[in-house]
Amino acid sequence: MVASNRKARHDYHIEDVFEAGLVLTGTEVKTLRLGRASLVDGFVSVDRGEAWLEGVHIPEYTEGTWTNHTPRRKRKLLLHAREIEELGREVQAKGRTIVPLAIYFVDGRAKVEIALARGKKEYDKRQTLREKQENREAQAAMSLRRHE
Repeated sequence: MVASNRKARHDYHIEDVFEAGLVLTGTEVKTLRLGRASLVDGFVSVDRGEAWLEGVHIPEYTEGTWTNHTPRRKRKLLLHAREIEELGREVQAKGRTIVPLAIYFVDGRAKVEIALARGKKEYDKRQTLREKQENREAQAAMSLRRHE
């Protein structure tokens, strides 16, 4: 795991998850292997049958020269045509968005986990936090009870 977007699960209802390949330059791969990336402002756009990862910050490679990459450039995602079609249709018709959840390596290849998501309202976020807190308290009480 190189980077994960924990904020996405807080701000969105995750509906469908996809794994996509990333088209990267050499210095981007080296920076990712060092574990440096930020998905916080990232989103995916679908344009003319292609999916693009935008807003993801991969800092410049410190050992790089003039061949270094631009930190916030658009990066092409590798998905099947039917997946891109489905994502584009869902985003257009139902007002959803596509957010990156994680970047990781599989067999030496960079992958990004993207999700079709619907934005949460403020009261949904409060409800989720309340449920987490209740679960945490219940687990603590059961743990305490077990150790007595």
